Amino acid sequence: MAIDKRVFLVLLIPLALALAGCARSASDTAGFAVSQSAAVGAPFDQAWQTVKAVLREYEKPNRFEIYTRDRRGVFVAFENTGRQAFLVPSRVQYTVSVEPAGENASQVTVETIRQVYGVTLLTYPGWHDRPMKDPAKAQGLLGEIQARIAGGSPEAKTQAPA
Repeated sequence: MAIDKRVFLVLLIPLALALAGCARSASDTAGFAVSQSAAVGAPFDQAWQTVKAVLREYEKPNRFEIYTRDRRGVFVAFENTGRQAFLVPSRVQYTVSVEPAGENASQVTVETIRQVYGVTLLTYPGWHDRPMKDPAKAQGLLGEIQARIAGGSPEAKTQAPA
């Protein structure tokens, strides 16, 4: 009993696809983020208020959307960067951490990661991390925070709540 070549190919292609598998494990995204940190000469409360003020002011001209404001010192904000090829939305996620580093000092860390919105056949739609190539965004935000704490602009001096 001979099998026709066309029937053999029709049976072989779905079998090869099934063995190759459509689902795959999540990509390793380690190293995709760009992180910058600096010690600032301000107590934790003042540094936290300064970071909050800087993110609020960046919100309008740079289209920042503050997603999380955690009083323990973590902010998560997003900058919508438009669409790639008129179809795929993209954004940059900023995670700003403020940690006490002494009585009158704090450590501020800005981590940025590029994200694109997508879906595969076996996953739900969602944001997927992509490598961040340019550290200028993290450096710019960190530089603005440092300038405010050092007294760079008079209208931006923030005071810790009483």
